Amino acid sequence: MLTIETIQQAPKALLHDHLDGGLRPATVIDLAREFGYDGLPTTDVDELAAWFRRGADRKSLELYLETFTHTVGVLQERDAIVRVAAECAEDLAADGVAYAEVRYAPELSTERGMTLDEVTEANLEGFRIGMERGAAAGHPIVMKMLVTAMRQAARSVEVAECAVRWRDAGVVGFDVAGPEKGYPPTRYLDAFEYIRKENFHITIHAGESFGLPSIWEALQFAGAERLGHGVRIADDVHVRDYGSIELGRLAAFVRDRRVPLEMCPTSNVHTGAVASIADHPIDLLRRLRFRVTVNTDNRLMSGVSMTSEFAALDEAFGIGLGEMEWLTINAMKSAFAPFDERLRLINEVVKPGYARLRSSQSRVVAAAG
Repeated sequence: MLTIETIQQAPKALLHDHLDGGLRPATVIDLAREFGYDGLPTTDVDELAAWFRRGADRKSLELYLETFTHTVGVLQERDAIVRVAAECAEDLAADGVAYAEVRYAPELSTERGMTLDEVTEANLEGFRIGMERGAAAGHPIVMKMLVTAMRQAARSVEVAECAVRWRDAGVVGFDVAGPEKGYPPTRYLDAFEYIRKENFHITIHAGESFGLPSIWEALQFAGAERLGHGVRIADDVHVRDYGSIELGRLAAFVRDRRVPLEMCPTSNVHTGAVASIADHPIDLLRRLRFRVTVNTDNRLMSGVSMTSEFAALDEAFGIGLGEMEWLTINAMKSAFAPFDERLRLINEVVKPGYARLRSSQSRVVAAAG
C-alpha cells in the first residue's frame, strides 16, 4: 500500500473542487465575526468542522447542499472571497496539488451588492496571492477558475457571459451545479450555446444524483466536454454473472470519446450516490479505461483532501503509484488550460515527480533486500 507521505509528495491534478466547499473552519468563524454573519451553529473550530461533516453525510444531494448556507453566508464581501481563494490555493499546494481548477458560482456572493464580475475578480486575485504563497513555500501550483451557474437560479446566460469576459485572466470554463432532479441541462441551452459560440469550455454536474438521462442531455444537447461526477454512467455498464462486461450505447460513447469523468468518491458516499468507497464504480471504470479522474468536490463538507482520496482508493482497490500517475495524467489531459501549459506540467512536473518517487521506492526495496 502507498504511504500517506508518498501520496502527499506525488504531483496531483484536481478538476472538481468548489471554493465554497473548501473553507478552513477557523476562517468561517473569523469571517462570520468580521462581517456580521450570525447564523453559524457554533463558533468552536473543531465542533464546526464536525458539524459540516455530519451535515453533509446524510445520503442526499439536496441535504448535502444545505450546508453551503453558512459558507456562502460569509462570502459576501470582496476581502472574504480573496482570503478564502488564497487559502484554497495554499491548502491545495501544501497537499501536493500541482494544477487545480476550482469552481465557484459568483451569483452566490451578490447579496450585499457585489456584481458577478467583482466576485470573479476577487476569486482570481485570491488565487494569484495563493499561488505566490505556495511557490514561496516550495509548493508551486497553477490555479484556474471555473465559473458556475446555479441550476435553481435563472442567471445562467449572465454567468456564462461573465465567464467569457474573464477567460484571459484565469477563468478556463463554465459549469452548472446544484440539484439535478427537476433541473436538466436542457433548461440552460442558451447559456451553453453562447459558450460554444465563443469557443469556450463546458463541464456540467451530471450523473451524480440523477441517472443516465442527465448524462445524455449534458453530452448531446449541452455539449459538455467533461462530466462533473458522472458516477451514474455505471448504470450503463453491465457485469454478467460469468464475468464478462457489456457496455450500453451511452457508456460506450463516453469511453470511446474519452469523455473525462470528474469522480469524487467520498462525496458520492455522503450524497448517497454510492454506498461506500469499496462499492464505488471508479474501480470498474478505471479498469475498463474510461477517462477517470479523482477529485475532492468539497473538502470542508466531506473532510477530505486529494491525499486522503487517493489513500482511500489505494486501501479499497490497491491502485498503487502507477495507477495514481495514470489518473493524474488523465486529469491533466482533461484540463481546460491551454495545451502547451498542460503538456509542460505533464512533462516537467507530473512525470518527473512520479519517476523520483518510483526511484525512491526502488532504493528502499533494494536496501531491505
